[in-house]
Amino acid sequence: MALSHIARLHAAEIRNHDWSDAPFRADRAGHDRADDGGRGKQLPESETDRIRMNVMWVTAQVLGYEDPNFDVYEFAEACGVETRTRSGRQDGGIEAGIRLRDGRYARPGTRVYDERY
Repeated sequence: MALSHIARLHAAEIRNHDWSDAPFRADRAGHDRADDGGRGKQLPESETDRIRMNVMWVTAQVLGYEDPNFDVYEFAEACGVETRTRSGRQDGGIEAGIRLRDGRYARPGTRVYDERY
């Protein structure tokens, strides 16, 4: 299933951003350390990946609520988040990071699973 136009745009922005120094500075959209000489503290790759994943989850919560055809795995991959386990199976942790019950996403900012669609 293809991502919606808006989901593709969000994923491109998340994938493009350099998250490696996110806790240490406020960055403009699309920040890349190469543009500023890579000054300052930088996270290890594993911590950078966790920040990217958290940003993906927050965005996915809204997109999933708004789009009945949203696929969190497809979105995560488009964001540059690893969606497979070491053995190559789909990582259930991707779906576990969003508030989803019986195929319904919780309304953003709540734990209410209403009948959106």
